[in-house]
Amino acid sequence: MSATDLRKVYLDYLRAANARELHRMAEFAHDTIVFNGEPVSRDDYVAAMQQAIDSVPDLVWHLEDLIIEGNRVAVRLTDTGTPVKEWLGLQPTGRDVTFTEYAFYHFRDGRFEHMWYLLDTRTIEKQLTA
Repeated sequence: MSATDLRKVYLDYLRAANARELHRMAEFAHDTIVFNGEPVSRDDYVAAMQQAIDSVPDLVWHLEDLIIEGNRVAVRLTDTGTPVKEWLGLQPTGRDVTFTEYAFYHFRDGRFEHMWYLLDTRTIEKQLTA
């Protein structure tokens, strides 16, 4: 895929996630993906996304940086939302959170087969307990 095509696929994926169109994840992820080093089914990946959305219903992923090299995509996101349930081992306090997320994808045949991500959980914890 060209860099232009990968950019379009990633932006469509991000729009689908922000629109809560999780039923569309088959368009973007293989049936089995390696998620932070562990093989998982796409259904398990979608369930993890749904759990985050259930815990932070107004969660929005804002794209800050998008870098494409070959079949790899790297992004820096600013995520915002207000947790309403326990999330990442933290109790909700009614406070909004804004934090950085980094994600790296390896694409094959137009869909990602590897994803690694890292959240700035320390910032989330500080904001919830401030």
